[in-house]
Amino acid sequence: MTDVVMPQMGESIVEGTLTKWLKKPGDHVQRDEPLFEISTDKVDTEIPSPVTGTLGEILVTEGTTVGINTVVARISDGGAPAAAPAAIEVPSGKPPAPPASVPSYTPSLAAAPSSIEEPAGPLSPLVRKMARENNIDLARVKGTGAGGRITKQDVEAYLAQPSAAPITPIAAPVSVPAVPAVPPAFVPLPPAAQAKIRVEPLSAMRAKIAEHMVFSQATSAHVTTVHKVDITKVARMRERSKADFQSRYGMSLTYLPFVTRAAAEALRAFPLLNASMDGGSIIYHNEVNIGIAVALENGLIVPVIRNADEKNVVGLQRSIVDLSTRARSRQLKPDEVSGGTFSITNFGGFGSVIATPVINQPQVAILGVGAIEKAPVVIDDAIAIRSICYLSLSFDHRLIDGALADQFTAKVKAVLEGWSEQVL
Repeated sequence: MTDVVMPQMGESIVEGTLTKWLKKPGDHVQRDEPLFEISTDKVDTEIPSPVTGTLGEILVTEGTTVGINTVVARISDGGAPAAAPAAIEVPSGKPPAPPASVPSYTPSLAAAPSSIEEPAGPLSPLVRKMARENNIDLARVKGTGAGGRITKQDVEAYLAQPSAAPITPIAAPVSVPAVPAVPPAFVPLPPAAQAKIRVEPLSAMRAKIAEHMVFSQATSAHVTTVHKVDITKVARMRERSKADFQSRYGMSLTYLPFVTRAAAEALRAFPLLNASMDGGSIIYHNEVNIGIAVALENGLIVPVIRNADEKNVVGLQRSIVDLSTRARSRQLKPDEVSGGTFSITNFGGFGSVIATPVINQPQVAILGVGAIEKAPVVIDDAIAIRSICYLSLSFDHRLIDGALADQFTAKVKAVLEGWSEQVL
């Protein structure tokens, strides 16, 4: 009999929420076949079976939050399928989830009813979004997933029905005082109608992100320095190479691997930016493991490119595409979201020019990349059109002084502005 445990999905992660079982007791499973789904502040992902065998018993029910290394199920090594025992709730130090017949939120009598009633079974962020955008009462949607769970297909089937008219939220009644025959000197205005609202709990990922952002701000003395970079040489090389790059490697050539390559070189030159703090000690990391922030539908995740300083632009682009694709399809492995020593966030991809990113603990710095735009600049007393972007470095002032932060960012700037490394 093999124990299946809640994995650790990052250095600072101490618990996870088991959101869905993909197998039931008695089912045969292959090694590395998806067994259940979990949600943490860093990742929503499928967890594979550690062995081939028969799922003997499930010890943690869907929607339960448990600590890492908690045994959530057991798999027999072979033989006849085991009988399906009743699931056992594992206490996690948190209040248990309400039973299916009790809604997770009960408004007061004075509050307007929510337009979306919470059904039994955990909902995926996509289902919540579809219900919100189409104003659907999910209590009217029949779930065909495990345990009556509502899937994307269930919502689409409901919307396809002619009778699936959106439900209009009902505002609270307005109490208007009677007007006397002889009006007094002052007549109070009637109370305003209750605002139309919708209340839903934070997802496990969103709640953990909020917790860690506040923790980071409370831990590190955040300071941000901004440098303007003339990235024209990179832009021209990318323009010359992108068609052949797409043909040869089957993926687009973006600016991010160039910035990552420059940052890796700067981290080798200034190793304190690649360090972390442990109380009164400085931990210097021998490896340059750069985390790349990936925006998800319901949050953010930072998968890690290990030994980034040993990769060229092609290798970095391949790693970025692979990690971001698997992050969005919930296929990342636990060790791919842990062990980062420095992070990069590309908010320029959404049009932002300058931002002040929050440090990804326990790291001491994070580099933000703004949008690349053509702009007129003065070169040798002449006006020229150049490709310009802004790099924002947020750093922990407990360990890193402003002079060192600027030297590091200037090194990244110098590598990009003097780019000579060939791509193909």
